[in-house]
Amino acid sequence: MRAFEHRTVASAEEAVAALQSGDAGAASLIAGGADLLSLMKADLAAPTQIIDLKPARALQGIQIGPDGATRIGALTTLAEIERDAGLAERLPILPAAVRDAATPQLRNMATVGGNLMQRNRCWYFRGPYECWLKGGDQCFARDGQNKYAAIFDDGPCVAAHPSDLAPALLALEASVEVVGPSGARTLALSDLISAPTAERRRETTLGPAEVIVAVMIPAQPTGARGVYLKLMDRQAWAYALVSAAAQVTLADGHVARARLALGGVANAPRRASGAEAVVEGQRLTPELAAQVGEQAVHDATPLAHNGYKVQMARELVRRALLQAAGMEW
Repeated sequence: MRAFEHRTVASAEEAVAALQSGDAGAASLIAGGADLLSLMKADLAAPTQIIDLKPARALQGIQIGPDGATRIGALTTLAEIERDAGLAERLPILPAAVRDAATPQLRNMATVGGNLMQRNRCWYFRGPYECWLKGGDQCFARDGQNKYAAIFDDGPCVAAHPSDLAPALLALEASVEVVGPSGARTLALSDLISAPTAERRRETTLGPAEVIVAVMIPAQPTGARGVYLKLMDRQAWAYALVSAAAQVTLADGHVARARLALGGVANAPRRASGAEAVVEGQRLTPELAAQVGEQAVHDATPLAHNGYKVQMARELVRRALLQAAGMEW
């Protein structure tokens, strides 16, 4: 780990000013440090200045409005989401998503903003390889050891996004409040976490001097129920091989609304819009749930060593949909 200057700020606006004050790319934000410190130890990040956001109290906490809309500050920890009684009652998909995301110690440190901004876990990216995402000419995982890679081909990189929280937020149609040099803006979660491109070799679209302030979740329809499922190499506290989030609303025995998202299968959490269209307006049956699972992976293009993810994703969508509807799977 290289030497750096530590600077503390008390607001998002102070953080933006601090990011602008130094050389471009020379400063990094830190809150819990769950991902940044590991990147620094591996020499994948070498900021000369670390800007500590932890004292920024306006970025902390969970507020649920009278209309059911929810605001979660970017510095809220995963442990706080797991323990919050209001979320457990209104949006149980969120506590379920973070419960096995990491060890209790890490959940006490890791923040919402940091979780969404974390880098991928591809061993070519994390190792001593000049892969495409680090400025090289090729993605070594595409033809190499790709057991944990994406099964949907969205571009030059096949690294899978590791967040558990992101697919659940995507199923809730969350947006993100951001502040930067040009002021505040709001963008959909699907616009924040996005497949890298030749012009942007990162997994997110956040500007170099922008700061995530909060995650906003719109009020959900009356009776909506959410389920988050994941499969891991271990029984707990591991990154998802595949995960599935389902937020379902029933009316008169029919699926009035369904929001389905997959994790661990693409550069970003993947909304299964085609699968949603198959089930919306229909009376849910085990047979229909199986069709929805098939639709969710119909355009998957697995690599040499990760074809198992297709079967996992298909089955998790089926189970999550049935469980969200209160049915036996």
